[in-house]
Amino acid sequence: MSKTTTPRPLLFRKSSYSANAAECVEVADTDSGAAVRDSKNPEHGHLSFAATEWQAFLGDVKAARL
Repeated sequence: MSKTTTPRPLLFRKSSYSANAAECVEVADTDSGAAVRDSKNPEHGHLSFAATEWQAFLGDVKAARL
């Protein structure tokens, strides 16, 4: 008999830099990278990124390339 596991819930957070701005995204750590969703419409789901993709994105943001 195979054992099924329940996926852990995603714990989304908003950047402290966003304050109360209306144009925000939320991010959650996943086992394989990160999940991103629209903070105004969380019921619309999220986009998933592999760890390498997420780290590349963060590097570009920090270097002001995006």
